[in-house]
Amino acid sequence: KNTSLLRPRRHRPRPRPPRRRWAAQPTPATRPTNPTRIPLAPAARHNRLVDRSISVSASMAPRGTAAMSRFPPVSSYDASARERRTAASDLDGTLLASSSAFPYYFLVALEAGGYLRALALLLLAPFILLLYTAVSEPAAIGLLVFATFAGLRVRDVEAVARGVLPRHYAAGVRADSWEVFRGCGAGRRVVVTASPAVMVSPFVREFLGAEVAGTELGACCGRFTGLISGGVLVAGRKREVVERLFAGGDMPDVGLGDRESDHDFMAICKEAYMVPTNKSAPRVAADALLSSVVFHDGRLVRRPDPAQALFALAYLPVGFALAVFRVLISLPVPPHLVRHTYRLTGIRLAVQGTPPPAPREGSPGSLLVCNHRTALDPIIVAVALGRPVTCVTYSVSRLSTAISPIPAVALARDREADAARIGELLASGRDVVVCPEGTTCREPCLLRFSTLFAELTDRIVPVALEAAQSTYYGSTARGWKAMDPWFFYMNPRPGYKVTFLPALRPEETCGGGGRSAVDVANHVQAVIGKELGYRCTTLTRKDKYMKLAGNDGTVAAAGDDGKKFA
Repeated sequence: KNTSLLRPRRHRPRPRPPRRRWAAQPTPATRPTNPTRIPLAPAARHNRLVDRSISVSASMAPRGTAAMSRFPPVSSYDASARERRTAASDLDGTLLASSSAFPYYFLVALEAGGYLRALALLLLAPFILLLYTAVSEPAAIGLLVFATFAGLRVRDVEAVARGVLPRHYAAGVRADSWEVFRGCGAGRRVVVTASPAVMVSPFVREFLGAEVAGTELGACCGRFTGLISGGVLVAGRKREVVERLFAGGDMPDVGLGDRESDHDFMAICKEAYMVPTNKSAPRVAADALLSSVVFHDGRLVRRPDPAQALFALAYLPVGFALAVFRVLISLPVPPHLVRHTYRLTGIRLAVQGTPPPAPREGSPGSLLVCNHRTALDPIIVAVALGRPVTCVTYSVSRLSTAISPIPAVALARDREADAARIGELLASGRDVVVCPEGTTCREPCLLRFSTLFAELTDRIVPVALEAAQSTYYGSTARGWKAMDPWFFYMNPRPGYKVTFLPALRPEETCGGGGRSAVDVANHVQAVIGKELGYRCTTLTRKDKYMKLAGNDGTVAAAGDDGKKFA
């Protein structure tokens, strides 16, 4: 009997092959070649490697890494290497520190379209951002353009681009990219941007000294349709435009960009540099650009980033209620106590210098000569003095006259008639406040002083004024002038600084010193400018309104409630 069949079989594992140990890979210089592989041409091999590196980096690396791996950063630019005469550059994120153009669209919607359009654009902003990141850049820009421009008058948008946007653009120019771009000024400079050309052209031409190639918008019957003509200027469209602008075959010496959609036009430039994203990058000084901002319009003081734009719109009804409260609580209060109501309602008022004494019975009044910051200048001077004064102005609305706590006399823009009217007021023993600039100026500059005041009296007291406004400007060139005081009072913490300077000595006047009216006016301007640290200019009211509103600043006399017509 064979018992081996009943025994369980013992499992014998098969012997495993020995584990292979991988040797260190040879270096590229010693790596053996595969004789069966067909070698690629150098150009084909280069293109395949570049495409592979870009696709991998775009999917795995953070934004900007792929761009920086293909083009060197702008910090590696060497101005002494050779002469560059031409340049092509993107705008947002390249020449400007911020890569977001939303604040400038918001300003156009607000100033040319109104607060409801600006609110609608702000509510639409999250969806536009989602469309930009999830779908495509052209789709997001197309929606942004339609929401901003559809139905707006062309002349209104042009006025905003000329008078409102340049100040905000100029405040955000990067120092490093501007140094490179400006260094190519011997030949030709071109800004290629996806922003509408109508929006950026005034700033680029005046402040950067460059040509503009931007997205073109469709218009019909003097209004924008909100549609884009020819497509959004990104990626391949930028390259086509640069090739058309430099049709002679000599492409730009330098190309600047900050994102992957700029690669197409940068690739045809002789040199190309990427500008890394850095919102806190150093900005250029105000005098480093080709022009300086003296006149600008618009109600918003700060650049309306989404958070600031939301605050400016949400605070608007609260601010208006606060402004009404500040005005109504001060009207019944005696002039010498108004300063205390200002303090209680959050209005800061600082008074320096020695105010002129009140005129005695039978003696003529003093002529208080001020620089012009807002429509409230004469009222603030009266509050600082603690007694009523009379103000003279070229444009005063019925609403402003009704709520003004001091007498306001309108002038007729006739030199002889106006001189006679002011002379009568002074002879009656009233102190008269005049602003010889003729219009407000927001920047630290003084416009040319009119000589009329110097011919009227020798009792001249210069007064230096500074206004503090954090959210809304209390002056406008194209808007409703009647709303100027209200917008000043709508600021959370508005403020004024009034400095009474010494009265002119007899030898410094026309009557006692025999000086000309021009010399006296220039002297008073220089005294106020020195006190404030402002720059004295020869610019006039007409220069301001021709730039901002396209007219000479004349206001219709009847039935317009102080509106400036553009």
